[in-house]
Amino acid sequence: MTENTNIRVLANTQKRENTLLRNVYLHMSLGLLVTALVAFAASTSETVIRLVLLNPAGSILLLVAQFALVFILSSRVERFSTGAATLTFLGYSALMGLSLSSIFLAYTDAVIWKAFLTTALMFVGMSVYATVSKRDMTSWSSYLVMGLWGLIIAGLVNLFIGSTVLDMIISVVGVVVFTGLTAWDTKRIVAMNREYGAEMTKEEHIKLGIIGALDLYLDFLNIFLYILRIYAAADRD
Repeated sequence: MTENTNIRVLANTQKRENTLLRNVYLHMSLGLLVTALVAFAASTSETVIRLVLLNPAGSILLLVAQFALVFILSSRVERFSTGAATLTFLGYSALMGLSLSSIFLAYTDAVIWKAFLTTALMFVGMSVYATVSKRDMTSWSSYLVMGLWGLIIAGLVNLFIGSTVLDMIISVVGVVVFTGLTAWDTKRIVAMNREYGAEMTKEEHIKLGIIGALDLYLDFLNIFLYILRIYAAADRD
């Protein structure tokens, strides 16, 4: 793509939006692929299982590293080159893969695939809805934040009581909350595109796509993990 073509794309609101969303979904899909490949490879390695999954210190270090990369990427992306921002996002995706490698040990392949396909269908549906809908979703944020806090508190409580009923309720609410966040985040990405307008440089446009990809990547993974728990519980019953 030539520089003149880039300028024309960024100057046109609809073309800029289409290009931004394409970049978002491309980076998100690449991140999910890296996560899946790393998770599967790690689940077959006794060394990784011993050092990360069965070692409290290793698990804590992995968690700290994940939070650090998310913080750095979210707060300082404007200082990064596009290449560095992309590598940071993919690095985070790889670390997430290490954390999620246990799902290949805890769940059957059939349950994992069923959960993934269900998540993909729900995610695509909500993203398309948010993209084409004219509905104002600004008011959703307060309800979604309350839902997130409710999930955190209920999850902490259930660590102590270990209720299977509460776990199912948490999982269902989690699917609802993060499905709502998928629509809200998609709408927010579109709104940011229109807010910044043609003043964005090509580099800023790509970075906005990476940050948007991170948000939707996290929405997708959370929906997947909650649906995975629902399907696993259904199989046990």
